[in-house]
Amino acid sequence: MPRIGLLGGTFDPPHLGHLAIAEWACDQVGLDRVLFVPAGDPPHKRGRVRTPAAERARLTRLAIRGNPRFALSTIELGGNGPSYTVDTLRRLAESHPGSRFFLILGEDSLNDLATWRDPAGIRRRATLVVAARPSDSGRKARKRRGVIFLDSPPIGISSTLVRERVRARGSIRYLVPDAVARRIAATGLYSRRAERDEAFTR
Repeated sequence: MPRIGLLGGTFDPPHLGHLAIAEWACDQVGLDRVLFVPAGDPPHKRGRVRTPAAERARLTRLAIRGNPRFALSTIELGGNGPSYTVDTLRRLAESHPGSRFFLILGEDSLNDLATWRDPAGIRRRATLVVAARPSDSGRKARKRRGVIFLDSPPIGISSTLVRERVRARGSIRYLVPDAVARRIAATGLYSRRAERDEAFTR
């Protein structure tokens, strides 16, 4: 039975924290593969994600390149409405019969799971794999039915931090893969000029 991890997010942009969590999940949970799933229209961030989905998918593909256990899934892209995790899991189960799914989350997302669409359906379709937040450093491992807590050090990197550093013309080296940093520099993503141009064209 293939063991497939699912790491969703806006990936705006993907950073080394995403990659590290996925790698630790592979090792500790025995995953055969981790699918990185950029959200097309995340319901909890509607109207706040400015980078086009195709560009975020391209950045994600660059970020995971070179790791044979990582793959990009565009299953949530191209839709006309918000993308819900329970629907994604249902569709993946249809396209990967016989596989067992593991949904990789940060602990903040676990705490908010009750607000997601059909949380019971999510838990029926996937085992939850949870990475600690930086503020949880030093806590003893918790136990919760149907949840695997990763034994991994918290990582204080976020996409928001990366975007802020780009806007401030700071270095993002060692925060994102080099290929992602080059793409951001080449396209001007997240720069103040890009934000002004976007506001002008809206």
